[in-house]
Amino acid sequence: MEQKKSVGFGFRGWILILVLFLGFMTFQVFTNFPLNILSDFYGGSQKISLFYTAGTAVGLVVQLVLSAFMPKIKSVKKLAAIFGAIAVVAAIAVACIPFFLSTAWYIAYFLINVCVTIYVLFSLSILAGQWFPRRKGTVMGLATIAFPFTNGVIGFFAEGVFGKIGAAAAQNAGEAPVGAIIGAIRSGFMPFMIAAVVGYVLFVTLIKDYPEQCGAYRDNDKNFTPEMAQAMMIQEIEDRKTTVWTTGHSLKNRDFWCASVTCGLLLCGAVGTMTQSNAIIAAFPELNYTTVMMMVAIFGAVGSWLLGVIDTAIGTKKSMIIATILMILSGVLGLIAVKTGIGVFTIISLILVAIFMGASSNYTVSVAAQYWRREDFPSVFAVLNPISNIFNAAAPVIVVALITSALAVAGVFGFLLVIGVIGTVLMIIFSAKHVKAVDDKYREAAGKELNDELEGRK
Repeated sequence: MEQKKSVGFGFRGWILILVLFLGFMTFQVFTNFPLNILSDFYGGSQKISLFYTAGTAVGLVVQLVLSAFMPKIKSVKKLAAIFGAIAVVAAIAVACIPFFLSTAWYIAYFLINVCVTIYVLFSLSILAGQWFPRRKGTVMGLATIAFPFTNGVIGFFAEGVFGKIGAAAAQNAGEAPVGAIIGAIRSGFMPFMIAAVVGYVLFVTLIKDYPEQCGAYRDNDKNFTPEMAQAMMIQEIEDRKTTVWTTGHSLKNRDFWCASVTCGLLLCGAVGTMTQSNAIIAAFPELNYTTVMMMVAIFGAVGSWLLGVIDTAIGTKKSMIIATILMILSGVLGLIAVKTGIGVFTIISLILVAIFMGASSNYTVSVAAQYWRREDFPSVFAVLNPISNIFNAAAPVIVVALITSALAVAGVFGFLLVIGVIGTVLMIIFSAKHVKAVDDKYREAAGKELNDELEGRK
């Protein structure tokens, strides 16, 4: 049979990347913008961060419960479709409920944090690993450009909302009418509401659990016939029912903890910093918020893609170590900025955060797919992802507490430095060879075939 070189990701593959991109954007906009930009309308950042943490925590508990049933779940797509529908409705509610109906708004904000976590960070991410087990780093690197991109447009979002409020105030004796404020917020959210709906519709109409179910190929690899691809898919589905990597086995594994905690620390550093980017940049009066965030978007988009390419080329472990070193450098440069009062160091620090920000969501998928078997990936990821996102849930509360303490902005940069060092040490300890040795032990005990599938994972 003539070998056919895999080019690109295929039509359906690109649709999945777009769905992921729009999903990550929905997550970032409807959880971050109210906390970072609009907090004064909804009771302040300290109060909103509690709902953020509570909602994300509930979503993580649901994921942990689901992890025990992963071998029995026949369709991750159906699971995603349910939580995705609720997430989209909640997102629209967050944008449209007037700020003076605080109880209703808090319920909607709580729901978006619960459901978008399960929809995007959990379910869609599993599908990415199932569609692109070998090229997941590059695929997620492209999709997670949504994070720096969204943080880049946050300045224009703020200018649009507050510009309309200011104009209304100028026409009304210096005080904007309540209706004008509500209208400004809704119009600011409008493009993102449309994006959330479009992403969900594309997902439910064009994406399946496995690429073979809609005429595509795993990794867009056409070096086998459709019949061979179908046979591989059927065999993988059967093997997943008897995975040796149960929740208990994952939680007992040293390398699992090294990987999940490092992923969590990267998420914590990126999410925590960016949810308070407004307050951090405001500490340096010479800096323009919109300009800085546009730089964050540009460098962050390149960094997300580049770390994904590095992930695929030289291995997830090395890529994650590069990311943790970037976090260390961002902390050091931020502390220099605070000490000297020179804002340019803050800009560079935030750019470095942006570079690993998208990759931080990439790695939860990539590390589980890279170092465990295809048949075991959903079960391992289903435990690794919620543990990593515990740090994500805690991030806004931690960073808000630091900013409002005597440490102020210096506390945030010191936090980045410390967790960057911890993450680097953990990934140095992580060993793909040890994962294989433990996998062999579990498979032998279960009477499964031993082979070299995990041999030489980089």
